[in-house]
Amino acid sequence: MLSPQDQLTELVRTLESQQHVFATDPLLITEKLQNEGGTPIQKLHRRATRIDSNGALARILGKIDGRIKGIMLVMSVVWCISGFLGLFTLLQANVVNFFYVLVCLLGFHTVMLVGWLVLTLMSQGKQTPSWFASFVSPNRLIRGKDDVTQAAVTLYERQLEHSGMRWYLGKFSHQLWLATLSGMLLAIIFLLIVRQYSFSWESTLLSDQALITLTQVLGWLPSMVGFGVPDNESIIQSRLVTDALPLSIARQWSSLLIGSLLMYGIVPRAIAWAFCALMFRRRKMRLDTKLPYYQKIINFWQRQVVDADDFTEKSAPVAPKALVSTGKKLVALLEYPYDVDHWWQLGLDDKIENFGIVDDRDDMTRLTTYLDTHPVQVLLGIHNQALPDRGTLRKLDSIASHAKNGLIVQLLNGVDGDNEQNHVRVQQWQTALSARKIGLVSN
Repeated sequence: MLSPQDQLTELVRTLESQQHVFATDPLLITEKLQNEGGTPIQKLHRRATRIDSNGALARILGKIDGRIKGIMLVMSVVWCISGFLGLFTLLQANVVNFFYVLVCLLGFHTVMLVGWLVLTLMSQGKQTPSWFASFVSPNRLIRGKDDVTQAAVTLYERQLEHSGMRWYLGKFSHQLWLATLSGMLLAIIFLLIVRQYSFSWESTLLSDQALITLTQVLGWLPSMVGFGVPDNESIIQSRLVTDALPLSIARQWSSLLIGSLLMYGIVPRAIAWAFCALMFRRRKMRLDTKLPYYQKIINFWQRQVVDADDFTEKSAPVAPKALVSTGKKLVALLEYPYDVDHWWQLGLDDKIENFGIVDDRDDMTRLTTYLDTHPVQVLLGIHNQALPDRGTLRKLDSIASHAKNGLIVQLLNGVDGDNEQNHVRVQQWQTALSARKIGLVSN
């Protein structure tokens, strides 16, 4: 999943695209960050934190994350208890068939571990199983119809569908197996402390020598880390035992049982868990700063620095004064709405057609198609929130090329006129309009 800071940044992006009202104005925060140091990622994180000044967004994300982790913790505890109780039930007799108990402990576990390894090596799929995303879906964990909760739920569901989540699923499954094996280990140690067992083995087909060889092979790895292994005489004495064996022999078998559970059960699972954790970290989602939303903010910050360093001593370009025609006009707003209905100041309402807001590709297609068939002068209202970046200027150039009777622009005040940042923004538009010889209507 995304890091908590990346999640907050993405949630701010989602909500801002839905016109959500934040605790602090995003535009104000963006402009204040222009002169602060740090990488773009650090500044985006800082921006999201300051926009969420009351911590409401972070609390929602923390609640969902806490409930997902809580479910996983509860399941791990349940699996540990089930392993403890299962082995406790298995070891009720005083004389225990060693190989039967060992197969019960590690047989199914080994098959599942080998199966996981084979599927991991052979699998070409990159997607998370759908049942996992459905099982831990935030919709099941948190209730809320407000836009913040719904946006946070959507964000988490998008993360659960990421290809790297299959390693998170593998890590979780190994965690459950480790919990089960740990419960079994605790049960074995507890029972060997409070009860005295005798261990035996029996076989119809295998000879004493075959069982000696099998035991020595099985005990090779545990013996490497200090666990005891029954010698040949002890193995032969343990065949078909119905009464108590000498305590020294019983201790050798119990040591081999604990060592086998550790070395053939817990250690391989721990390695598989660590491998999945490493792969999940390498495939972890990261903030996509190439999205237009982030690029627009980053370009604004970089442009401010360039302007401050390179152009302070140059004379600021001024857009030419608009020449208003007497013919029909089409008025439109560029990208942002404006709270004044009749924002234009031409005094020709009877000759004006209001197009509305020009924002996405469909709006541009509809506008250029209209301009190709109607000889009108276009009056474009530009809000102070609009940045003269490459995407916005491409829209401006396209409208100018299709407007048969010309294009004029009116800048709309989105912040106080005395604000220093407002003057900088106005000068940026003056420069852009001057370069294109597009007239500016005086306010």
